[in-house]
Amino acid sequence: MDEIKIGLIGLGTVGSSVLKMVTENSDKVQNITGRYLSVKTVVVRDVAKHQNEVPEGVTVTDDLNTIVNDPEIKIVVEVMGGVHPAKEVITTLLNAKKHVVTANKDLIASAGEELAAIAKQNHCDLMYEASVAGGIPILRTIVTSFAADYITEVKGIVNGTTNYILTQMQRKHWSYDQALMKAQELGFAESDPTNDVEGIDAAYKMVILSQFSYGTHIKLSNMSVEGISTIQQEDVQQADAFGYTIKLLGIARRIDDGVFAEVGPVLVPQDHPLATINNENNAVMVTGKAVGETLFYGPGAGGLPTANSVLSDIVSVTKNIALGTTGNSFNNYQSKVGKVDPNDVIYPYYLSLRMLDIPGQMLKFTQIMTQIGASFSQIVQTKNDDQTARVVIITHDMSKAQLHDLKTYLSKINTMSLLAAYKVL
Repeated sequence: MDEIKIGLIGLGTVGSSVLKMVTENSDKVQNITGRYLSVKTVVVRDVAKHQNEVPEGVTVTDDLNTIVNDPEIKIVVEVMGGVHPAKEVITTLLNAKKHVVTANKDLIASAGEELAAIAKQNHCDLMYEASVAGGIPILRTIVTSFAADYITEVKGIVNGTTNYILTQMQRKHWSYDQALMKAQELGFAESDPTNDVEGIDAAYKMVILSQFSYGTHIKLSNMSVEGISTIQQEDVQQADAFGYTIKLLGIARRIDDGVFAEVGPVLVPQDHPLATINNENNAVMVTGKAVGETLFYGPGAGGLPTANSVLSDIVSVTKNIALGTTGNSFNNYQSKVGKVDPNDVIYPYYLSLRMLDIPGQMLKFTQIMTQIGASFSQIVQTKNDDQTARVVIITHDMSKAQLHDLKTYLSKINTMSLLAAYKVL
């Protein structure tokens, strides 16, 4: 029986789980692929720290060349994270004719096309299923199961940290700061949670999902990205009273010949499937012309769930090696799409405003809404203790251009201010 040896770069939560799964599941992989897998070499920064964490026979080193120059190592798993030096490391590995499996969403979103071209030049596989939604096999599903369908929308909860925080804010009525602190205690949030809570992590994943769904690369700089750090408990409670749950969603939609993608807080109806996804779990909803709406749900992070997706890629590469079919892109779909006019991106909106509690303010606001051609379906007004009133509104459909005009008008009025504006699904 032929043996395929693996190199592993990084031995953190995901890396150690990959090592564990390869070791424990080698018999099943052998049965499926006809090849026996084993990890030969692990590259880490601190050898002494990790020396006792690997099985007997596995080499631990801080020298990448140990893997690069080893002809026995055919597949390398990169789980070190970050864009640099990961990009340079993967480039070196591909140029050394090594097949690469990575879970690095930041890198794939920003330099995936470049790395895929290098992989193709070297007849190597570059796989990255684990870069989106952890243990949910969403990318390979889009490539295979939706190959003949026309995807019109892909949206979902693709960041477990923010979903955990919002779940606690709704269920336990915690403030954002309280929920974040608990997420950090449990290991769901980093000590510096910026990438998660400001929507950047979710945006990287939506870039990748858009590539697979629509065959086009959407730049992060062209996306509207908003996080959850400014969400107030009173907005969570008011959304609940209206019959909604606030979720951080990534949304990518076809509109005519174009595609737009964005990330931000969205009010989701409580009877919608995405409203039931709680804590650190993720879910991606793919809508196709033929199949309609489909939902893929599972753990969005964690060592073993992510390692399971990594191992799925390893098995795919192993099959390709066995069949002599390596060098094909993970995602071959490419398509030209046009730009989307902001007037074509239409949603109802949840608006929270503070205004002086004096006569004529609501009339003034209604006049502004009339000027921009918008209207509202629900409204709640409550008095504050400082002679101001809080007004919460759910509008009828508005375009992004109308929302921009509304913000412009309100910025010129010193008696009222817009506190929050969230899409309503």
